[in-house]
Amino acid sequence: MSFGDEHGHGSDPGRTTDGGFGGMGQTRTRLPDGGGGDGYGGGRRPQRSSRSLVAVVGVVVLLIAAIAFANRGGGGDNDTSGAGGGGDRAAGSEPTSASGVKPVTGKNGGIPSGFAKDEQGAESAASNYAVALGSDGMFNKDSRHGIVDTVYTAAAAGKLKGPQDNAYSPEFLAKLGLDPNGAAPADSTFISRTVPVGTKVESFDGGSARVSVWYTGLIGMSGPDSTDPVSTTWKTWTFDLQWTADDWKVTADSQKDGPAPVPGDIAASTADEISKAVDEYGGFTYAR
Repeated sequence: MSFGDEHGHGSDPGRTTDGGFGGMGQTRTRLPDGGGGDGYGGGRRPQRSSRSLVAVVGVVVLLIAAIAFANRGGGGDNDTSGAGGGGDRAAGSEPTSASGVKPVTGKNGGIPSGFAKDEQGAESAASNYAVALGSDGMFNKDSRHGIVDTVYTAAAAGKLKGPQDNAYSPEFLAKLGLDPNGAAPADSTFISRTVPVGTKVESFDGGSARVSVWYTGLIGMSGPDSTDPVSTTWKTWTFDLQWTADDWKVTADSQKDGPAPVPGDIAASTADEISKAVDEYGGFTYAR
């Protein structure tokens, strides 16, 4: 997941870390673009091996380090201290009923684009960018650079790519069971997905916005020899957005754990079931 970070998978190399619970926002989903558990996903989280924990913690540390490096120095497009403008918004839940506004139809490298220059457009942009940054595409250098160039401002992207490349090193990828190009073994499926649950506009000032995305994520390897089975995570990802070239772009982002619900009682699915689901079920384009 740049999972918000468990692979950083968000942070994880490709994410940054902050966000708030406050009022639950109103992300709405639109139609997609396009038996016994063995410990691979769903329901109650399986107990992770020490290797898995080390890998996840390592990713988070690497990603946070990469973001800290990219944002150091203050000021400029990557300065989180002043991004967002307009001051903090009053606490309280925002409406969640459908707005009637259609989701964007534009695509830039497979990532939704062409968002409206208003609060709803900023929320939609943040949700869709969280999905892109939390995808398995972040584990391959070429696709990662494409995602970062599409989602971030040119200045922010230029500062992030080098540190991220160092974070997603062959050694790091090997800990996740991936080869140097981010590919999983032939008999396994690497899963990294971000699924937005809601959004909250922290601040908005015409050409800048700060939006928090509350999401659940899937991260892990599904396969017969996996020591890091697919599990879920709950985080809040906060994006500082700037209106650039007729669209919203990220200048800085950060993540924090939770809010996380109590795990359910559904038995974990088998590795084969999880791999099949990933192949058969596509993602969504998110709109408020």
